[in-house]
Amino acid sequence: MNSATAISLWHGTAQEPDLASDMFADQVVDVAVVGGGYTGLSTALHGAQKGLSVQVIEAQDVGYGGSGRNVGLVNAAAWLPPAKVCDLLGETYGPRFVRRFSEAPDYVFSLIERHQIRCNPVRNGTIHAAHAPRGLRDLEARHAEWQRLKAPVDLLDREEVARLTGSEAFHGGLRDTRAGTVQPMGYARGLARAARGQGARIVTGVRAEGLGQRDGLWHVRTTAGTCRARNVVLGTNAYTDELWPGLERCLTRIPFFQISTEPLGARAAHILPGGQGLWDTGTIMFSLRRDAEGRLIIGSMGEVVGTAQSGLSCRWARRKLRRLFPDLGDVTFEEAWHGQIAMTPDHLPRILRLEEGLYAPIGYNGRGITTGTIFGHAMADLMTGGDPDGLPLPVTAPERDRLAPFMSPLYRAAFVANQMWKSL
Repeated sequence: MNSATAISLWHGTAQEPDLASDMFADQVVDVAVVGGGYTGLSTALHGAQKGLSVQVIEAQDVGYGGSGRNVGLVNAAAWLPPAKVCDLLGETYGPRFVRRFSEAPDYVFSLIERHQIRCNPVRNGTIHAAHAPRGLRDLEARHAEWQRLKAPVDLLDREEVARLTGSEAFHGGLRDTRAGTVQPMGYARGLARAARGQGARIVTGVRAEGLGQRDGLWHVRTTAGTCRARNVVLGTNAYTDELWPGLERCLTRIPFFQISTEPLGARAAHILPGGQGLWDTGTIMFSLRRDAEGRLIIGSMGEVVGTAQSGLSCRWARRKLRRLFPDLGDVTFEEAWHGQIAMTPDHLPRILRLEEGLYAPIGYNGRGITTGTIFGHAMADLMTGGDPDGLPLPVTAPERDRLAPFMSPLYRAAFVANQMWKSL
């Protein structure tokens, strides 16, 4: 796949145009950012706003990795329930993390408004749907925690979730009114436009191939020359390679695929009529949303097997939609794609300090839009003299996940088996 190839439905339907590359500048900058996704672009935007000189180095195009392959859910909070987050992070960072990430959708949508980012924002919540009675029990426990924190999260019974989703297949759900959806590539390109407007340089089609320190500066060796920087942020997350040896061993990559229908118009108007995004409580979860043109986009853990029109993933999606919406009838699928999610053993993200002046935020656990945006802001604060103790979680040294090399292939095999089983 080359940089001109559409990587997802979002690549071709984004209202924000792709940005032409700036010329690579062989000069000293305050911050070199490797990776043109949410983390890198948020770092560039907030850093440039604070007066830092920033150069983003992206091997392909803006949003080429996880950002342009995202589901587009702007979720509040983390993968874990609040009490578990506080247990893991302690009395100081736990409540702060929960608060900052509860407020994260507000911040994302404020950036969209401030910079007039054309990404079809819909602020009408998300739905976490119970796939089984045990899933509903888990959601009831989460709801009790959010009630204690006075968060705007509603527990839905079976009738309410059917009304909001158009499906009678769920046993109940949670509606989080803090959250919403966006066109994910549009959001990435809009961040890039806003960052460039503040003075950041964004270079695409240039790969970072080496990284080292000399004469008090970081030297990022690329296919276009060497960028010298006082600080470096590796914003590559699940698409991390061997640029900094060992970093990719700090996470487990989980593939997630999506497949989109043709625009369905009035025949699907009863499905998620409020525009919410949905995911379920299944161990191998699935997601569902609509886009601005009326397509249904359904996804699950795993890679695309076959194409949008034929093969295992197509059969899985067709059967899943039939079970959820038996009156919908046959649909035509137009596009299929997959990306990578970076998972950590405790399902919490990290801000890693690899060396002095070298940082790598990683492990977003399926919360890329909000986490990348918030962490980019945090990186800019850190590099302009902000107190590290004020960050949403502590800056830590890298710690390898020793099971990662073994778990990724096991997960992939399990996800293919799930597609096969659910396609029968």
